[in-house]
Amino acid sequence: MTTTPMKPPELRDFYENPSVPVASGTPRSLRQARMLAAALGPPVAGREQTVLDIGCGDGTAAATAAPFLTGHRVVGIDWSQDALKRARARMPYAVRGELTGGGLPFRSGTADAVLFSEVIEHLVDPDAALDEIRRVLRPGGHLMLSTPNLAAWYNRGLLLAGVQPVFSEVSLRAIHGRPGREVVGHLRLYTARALREFVTAAGFEVVRLRGAPFHGVPRPLRALDRLACAVPSAASILLLHARRT
Repeated sequence: MTTTPMKPPELRDFYENPSVPVASGTPRSLRQARMLAAALGPPVAGREQTVLDIGCGDGTAAATAAPFLTGHRVVGIDWSQDALKRARARMPYAVRGELTGGGLPFRSGTADAVLFSEVIEHLVDPDAALDEIRRVLRPGGHLMLSTPNLAAWYNRGLLLAGVQPVFSEVSLRAIHGRPGREVVGHLRLYTARALREFVTAAGFEVVRLRGAPFHGVPRPLRALDRLACAVPSAASILLLHARRT
C-alpha cells in the first residue's frame, strides 16, 4: 500500500511509481471488512458513522468493504496523487493526507473508525502515525489494522534454513535472499506479540487479533495457509482490532 511521504526523495519516487503494488489480497480485505462491520454495528437513522481508510492506495480494499458498510461514510486518504486518482474511480471520497502531526485533514475526535490496511510496514515513523490516528478517532473509536506477520508459519522454516523471511526487504531495487518477485517497500515487520504491545503503548486497547491468508502463497500451499489462520501468531497476515482509550 502507498503511505505518507518518506525521506530521502528516492522513497517518495518509489511510492509514486504506478507499477508498485497498492492493493493486497481480497481474503484479507473481506475478513477485515467483516470485523469492522461487526464493531460498528448496523447504521442508525440520522447517525452516519465516518470510516477513514488511511493509506487507501487504489481503493480496492474500500471497494471490497463497501457492501459491509452500507449506511456509513468511507473516506479514502493517501499521500500518493497517483493512488488517489485510481481510488476515486472506486470510492466516492478520496483526499490527500499525511500521517504526521496534524497531517490528516480531519478535526480531532471526529472519526468513528480507521482502516489501516497494509500500511504500517511501510512507515519510517509508525509511532507518529498511530499518534495521528488516535488524534482523529473519537474516544472508543475503532482501529482496524492489518500487516504481514514476520512470524508466519513459513517464515519460521525459512529462518531456520538461513533464508530471508517473506515480506522482508533489503533493497528497493530488487529482491535479495528471499522468495518472491515484487519489491513493495516494506521497512518494518511485526510479530503478533510485538504488534499488540506497540498498539497498546500508543493508547489503544486491543479487542481482537485474527489471522488472514496471503494471496502470494503458492497454490499448493494455500490450504495450509488458510488453516494457519486459526492460530493468528502463525498466520500470514495479522488483523488487529483495537479501540482508542
